[in-house]
Amino acid sequence: MFTGIVEALGEIVALQPSGGDLRVRVKSHGLDLGDVALGDSIATNGVCLTVVELPGDGYWADVSRETLEYTTVGEWKLGSRVNLEKALTPQTRLGGHLVSGHVDGVGEVVSRHADARSERFRLRAPKALAKYIAHKGSICIDGTSLTVNAVDGDEFELNIVPHTLERTVIGGYSTGTRVNLEVDVIARYLERLLLGDKAADSSTGGGIDMAFLAENGFLQR
Repeated sequence: MFTGIVEALGEIVALQPSGGDLRVRVKSHGLDLGDVALGDSIATNGVCLTVVELPGDGYWADVSRETLEYTTVGEWKLGSRVNLEKALTPQTRLGGHLVSGHVDGVGEVVSRHADARSERFRLRAPKALAKYIAHKGSICIDGTSLTVNAVDGDEFELNIVPHTLERTVIGGYSTGTRVNLEVDVIARYLERLLLGDKAADSSTGGGIDMAFLAENGFLQR
């Protein structure tokens, strides 16, 4: 688990396709790896990666085909900058929100404009994830815990302060930038709990729709 508070910026310095998936080397500028061991997890642009080698100035990690399909990892190039965060410990300050590092999908920056000293971003999420994004709720963008300022269908807005612009990859976003999205895990569990015993019924598709809400008394017919 992570908090979504980025600790350092890293750089992709090697990409090695291997048997249909990928091995990556990340140079960890400014990230203390003194307490990191093989098998530990590091969130890399919001993707939980397992450390398989520690060459001294960074780490190697393997990326599965599943991860390549659902994240932006397949778009990384040599020199790409990435947000880094080590897994939390019982002593870690929970400055953001609980983040698993399991990316739900890829969003896209729709617009960016100045708002006093901050920057206002509008992003579009995959339609299947829109129901989990709420006004003033939390969302993780490329590993950064952020507050949703406005929601309009499958689009939402973020207000990014100067510190975050400087210390994360968000400062380099422009219209069309694709980003890793992880919705609040509490919303996902709440959906399953509302299904009750029907959660085990494959005919529900694993989700809640308007018909389900009406049938179970959450909506007036």
